[in-house]
Amino acid sequence: MPIDAARAVSAPPRSATITWDSKDVQLYHLGIGAGVPATDPGELRYTLETRLHVLPSFATVAGAGGAEAVNGLAAPGIDVDLAQVLHGGESITVHRPIPVRGEAVRTTRIQAVHDKGKAAVLVLRSDVHDDEGPLWTGDTQIYVRGEGGFGGERGPSARPGPPDRAPDRTVLRSTREDQALLYRLSGDRNPLHADPEFAKRAGFDRPILHGLCTYGMTLKAVVDTVLGGDVSRVGGYSTRFAGVVFPGETLRIRMWEEPDRGQVLAHVTAADRDDAPVLAGTTVEYH
Repeated sequence: MPIDAARAVSAPPRSATITWDSKDVQLYHLGIGAGVPATDPGELRYTLETRLHVLPSFATVAGAGGAEAVNGLAAPGIDVDLAQVLHGGESITVHRPIPVRGEAVRTTRIQAVHDKGKAAVLVLRSDVHDDEGPLWTGDTQIYVRGEGGFGGERGPSARPGPPDRAPDRTVLRSTREDQALLYRLSGDRNPLHADPEFAKRAGFDRPILHGLCTYGMTLKAVVDTVLGGDVSRVGGYSTRFAGVVFPGETLRIRMWEEPDRGQVLAHVTAADRDDAPVLAGTTVEYH
């Protein structure tokens, strides 16, 4: 069987030292659409090294974190076809603001393997700490088509939809035709996002945008419009990937503010395709 859930979960965690600097942070921010307009003070905090603040979603690519998620598919007990793999969801807990440059140890393991019937969902957990203590914890849910039905636990159900009221804010964010080509330079070189032939083999008529690019764009929109651009207020961020984005499309990001709970809920759709769902069950926790 391509997936041996018991073996995967019981495998020893893997640790590696990761490093990053201001150039990595700037490249990531540019990859999620920062810098427009180029001279806007609000954008310069993402692009100019003398004013740089780190958006917490940078944690997904620090030290080529996106590549680490793909490497997790090579863990003991797992042997799957990359063309059958989709990113199911992502969550980050930020223990303290991410520095502009740093060196840390990332420890990763397969936290769980869920049996969804027609697919398996792998939960890859990463804990990152430096000399001062924990920095962040991230969970990546990897959806593998055709690998379910092995008799394992089904795992948690999908989160409920957005609140049954009008959103407090709605913003549009455009993606460029070359967005995936730029974003993949931060570490995730999955050919699904660049190679038309590979994309067709995976069931898409052309390459799709990285889910984590949309993830970063959405967090930036929430920080900029609700949190006054203060990245240090973000304590956690989670989402479920509900659909794809094609480079060049426009995102419609609806936000519901829940100040009593310290949360912003969001729902993201592709405005160009009759608001087809893109991100669902999205929550930004803040303080």
